[in-house]
Amino acid sequence: MKIRSRIRSLAAVAAATALTFTLMPAGVASAHGYVSAPMSRQAQCAAIMVQCGGIKWEPQSVEGPKGLMSCSGGNSRFAELDDDNHGWHVTDVGNSLTFTWTLTAMHSTANWEYFIGGQRVANFNDHGARPPSTVRHTVDLSGYNGRHTILARWNVADTSNAFYSCVDVNIR
Repeated sequence: MKIRSRIRSLAAVAAATALTFTLMPAGVASAHGYVSAPMSRQAQCAAIMVQCGGIKWEPQSVEGPKGLMSCSGGNSRFAELDDDNHGWHVTDVGNSLTFTWTLTAMHSTANWEYFIGGQRVANFNDHGARPPSTVRHTVDLSGYNGRHTILARWNVADTSNAFYSCVDVNIR
């Protein structure tokens, strides 16, 4: 009798799990990646360093069409990421900075780009390779000083989309 009861319980858990994944919103399944170090704006939201809306639950979801120059990736749900006066913490850095991306879905990658004031300062071409769950790039920031917002863009190779992350820095 105990065995039947246990089997029924396990079957109920399995069915509930399957139903949960079936009903899960598409946005959860489409999570992908963000700059986790130095802390990007969405990483600060996730860490509750800054008061934010829904981005705090899904920092990896700032996805939009390739070629945009906005921290939100053109996604109105994350428009607060475009607000330079939102109270973002600024990281003091030198002439070289290593960016760490945390990825939750490893898409074939065209390239990774970094911009200051709309000017591309670094480009790392992956030629369609699938990245690991952690990706690091060291970017030369010589020639820049003072406070800047660096836009990091991960261009996916097999879709028309990219992932966006902004990092506020003070280059010394």
